[in-house]
Amino acid sequence: MGIDIVIVNWNAGAQIYDCIQSIFRHDAGRKQVQNVTVVDNHSTDDSLERLGSLPYRLQIVRNTVNAGFGAACNQGAASGSGDYLLFLNPDTILNADTLDKVTQFLDATTEPVGVVGVQLRNEQGKVSHTCARFPTFASMGVKILGLDKLLPGKFHHYLMTEWPHDTNRRVDHIMGAFYLVPRPLFHQLNGFDEQFFVYLEDVDFSKRVADAGYASYFLADANAYHKGGGTSEQVKATRLMYSLRSRIRYVFKHFAIGQAIFITVGTLVGEPLIRCFHALIKGSWTTVRETTEAYIRLWKRVPGMARGQWRS
Repeated sequence: MGIDIVIVNWNAGAQIYDCIQSIFRHDAGRKQVQNVTVVDNHSTDDSLERLGSLPYRLQIVRNTVNAGFGAACNQGAASGSGDYLLFLNPDTILNADTLDKVTQFLDATTEPVGVVGVQLRNEQGKVSHTCARFPTFASMGVKILGLDKLLPGKFHHYLMTEWPHDTNRRVDHIMGAFYLVPRPLFHQLNGFDEQFFVYLEDVDFSKRVADAGYASYFLADANAYHKGGGTSEQVKATRLMYSLRSRIRYVFKHFAIGQAIFITVGTLVGEPLIRCFHALIKGSWTTVRETTEAYIRLWKRVPGMARGQWRS
């Protein structure tokens, strides 16, 4: 069983160096990993230069613009011939037995598996909530109204925060920080939808995997470290704008048209007021400023989105 690993880099700094070191350190003698491809989305830091000192053979694709996460993943998936593609975030570090556990599961299962994810732990060693239900009209409404934060015991977000992620189980979706897919299935489904510039491209792919009759599995007995938000936490307004735009893209792709319009209006009109109100209650003027900036940028893109231009 061969695995090709694809890492999309955008100003990941030292994190990607540590990530790649963990791959080769633990693959030594096993030869599970066939290729490691780094697709750089026009980083302006020294992350790529750091990789030059590594004694490993890497394939590096240098984009002259930020092509978006899904598009960069597709670029990386175009090379190699491994049986599986592992899309790995640069702020992850594999443990010694992470890939062993995954391959043991794949060898033993008799179900058609489309996606495998592992348990991710943060800097404090706590298990991150990385599994989710597919978004529905109701769960999108809960998110827009902020009910999952106001009354978390009564209203659940699509992220499965009520489950401790302590057992292996089949789920709807596993976040794309560690996202392993059979190569033939990835190509059968035409890879990630590049109309999602960043965020929700993995949820969209998992939905298409499920629709094609394949399962997504979360493995609690396979672990890795994941910092989380490592390459985008410094641009919170930008991150919020892209996540909201991807939400609108998702609902128009997977929801009935009436529901999609309702969610879009709620996202563009009601949600910014609710977000700012919550931020004011907490006394966070920084959050108010970042939220306002994100929505102004989103509103400016609405005419283009209406014309099907999701990547501008």
